[in-house]
Amino acid sequence: MNADVDRLARDMIAAGALFHQRGWVPATGGNFSARLSSDRMLITASGWHKGELTPDAFLAADLQGRPEDPSRKASYETLLHCQLYNLDAGIGAALHTHSVSNTLLSMHQQSVRFAGYELLKLLPGISTHDALVEIPVFENDQDIARLASTIDAHMKKQAVAAYLIKGHGLYAWGSSVAQARHRVEALEFMFECELRSRNWRESHE
Repeated sequence: MNADVDRLARDMIAAGALFHQRGWVPATGGNFSARLSSDRMLITASGWHKGELTPDAFLAADLQGRPEDPSRKASYETLLHCQLYNLDAGIGAALHTHSVSNTLLSMHQQSVRFAGYELLKLLPGISTHDALVEIPVFENDQDIARLASTIDAHMKKQAVAAYLIKGHGLYAWGSSVAQARHRVEALEFMFECELRSRNWRESHE
C-alpha cells in the first residue's frame, strides 16, 4: 500500500472497530469507502466483518464500481458509494451502518426528523441546535443500480445530510473518514434518542 491508501485503510479499520463495539455493524453488515482521487476510491471488499478489518479488506475501484484487480469483489453496495463521489467532489468518505435504532426507525417512517439536538451541529450547514434536519428513507431495492439512481435524483433536487434505506441502514459521509465517522456517531446517537423517546411516550399514554 502507498501512504495515502495505508492511512485511509487505518482510519476505516478504526471506524469499523468502534462501530462494531457499538453494535452498529453486525456480522458482515455495513461497508466503508474513501476517495483516493477524482476517479478512484478505496472500499471494503465483499464479505468482511467490519469489526475485524485488516489492510487486505480493502480494494481500489473506479467511480463506476469496477475493482482495479478484477479477481476481487467489491461490496455489493459499491454503486451507492459511487453515487456520492460522482455527485459531490467534496465528499471524501462514506460509511454505512446497520444499527438497531436506525433500522427500526426506517421500517416505520418515510423520513426521520431531528430538532433541538446539540449534535445537529456536526451535520453539514448546521451551526445551531435550533434547527430541523430531515433524514430521508428510501425503499430497499436489491437492484443497487436502480436504488443509486433513485437516490441520485432525490439528492440533485434536495440536499440531504445523510439517508436511510428501509430496514437496511444508514449512509453518512464527510470530507474525510474522520468527519464521516463523527457524523455517523452523531446520527446514531440521535436515532437512539428518537427511538427511546417514542417508546417512552407510548408507555405513558
